Amino acid sequence: MKRVMSRLPWRTTGSSQRLARKPSAFAWRAGLVATIAAVLTGCSSAPVLPPASELPLSKEAQLLLGKKGMTAEAPIFVRIFKEESELEVWKQRADGRFYLFKTYPICNWSGELGPKLKQGDKQAPEGFYTVASTQLNPNSSFYLAYNLGFPNAYDRSHDRSGDFLMVHGKCKSAGCYAMTDALMEEIYALSRDALRGGQKAFHVHAFPFRLTDLNLARHSKNKWMPFWKSLKDGYDAFEVNRIPPEIAVCERKYVVNVVPPPYRLAPEGACPRFDRPIYEAFVALPEPGAVTQAVATAAPPASAASTGNPLSISRATPADSALPPPAQMQLGQSEKPRATRPRSTPDAPMNALGFGAN
Repeated sequence: MKRVMSRLPWRTTGSSQRLARKPSAFAWRAGLVATIAAVLTGCSSAPVLPPASELPLSKEAQLLLGKKGMTAEAPIFVRIFKEESELEVWKQRADGRFYLFKTYPICNWSGELGPKLKQGDKQAPEGFYTVASTQLNPNSSFYLAYNLGFPNAYDRSHDRSGDFLMVHGKCKSAGCYAMTDALMEEIYALSRDALRGGQKAFHVHAFPFRLTDLNLARHSKNKWMPFWKSLKDGYDAFEVNRIPPEIAVCERKYVVNVVPPPYRLAPEGACPRFDRPIYEAFVALPEPGAVTQAVATAAPPASAASTGNPLSISRATPADSALPPPAQMQLGQSEKPRATRPRSTPDAPMNALGFGAN
């Protein structure tokens, strides 16, 4: 019994020693947790970068806008050329006309020259499209994107199918127009700022190539020549007036440079009697600070200069409305436009054309 009792103090002492060591381990762990918390607290004070869709335009882009007399919030217009692999962004200036901001190289597009016909043909679309704010995709798996709105009313009237045809990043295409991420970031920002600045939707004109007479002659044997000639009306209208033309769809065809009626057109129905805009001859504004020389051209009327909308409206029959604008006005024309009839109805919203967003 004495031997047992003599061991008890030893065991008690050892147990106490072991217990004495445990608090130091707990303290070490607590200190580690406190250190990590301090580090995390320090990191939380670092600046948080906005998502790619909210990044502001680069300083270089802002300087270029200023040099060209443009603002980030001004309306934009986009043209796409397949064969040249180019995407143009145009911006509206104080005179209401559009001026080229920048031409971007398209990294990749799929298919061949010609329109998209059906889902799965991996063909990039051609035609006249509109993009509203709801078509911007800040969470695209292709970095950033906007939906072109294919199929539009013309496409649907010809039983063409497909969806989610985009301009996007990642430089990979399966029926879309793909840009590098860096270029798409700038294009997206320009589109976003214009829409937030008050533009309800912007036009995107997708062409097989620049529709000059020389290029059309090169492709004269192509089966899509009749379709491309209908696109040329829109191409010429902008080249002459530097204002994106309003485009309607009726009788299963594009009708260019008309004032859309205040109701939705039936794409397969008969074309109504359209009002047709006639613009003052385009005279380019100089860039801010540029040295200009006096030229003998007719000054635009005061109303056009003050409103930034240098047009008047005349009545046109369906047959007349199909004529390209150069038939009525040539670039550099100095005479005042003929007397016109006052507008009978207000402009309809862009979506009244029956095309645009899906």
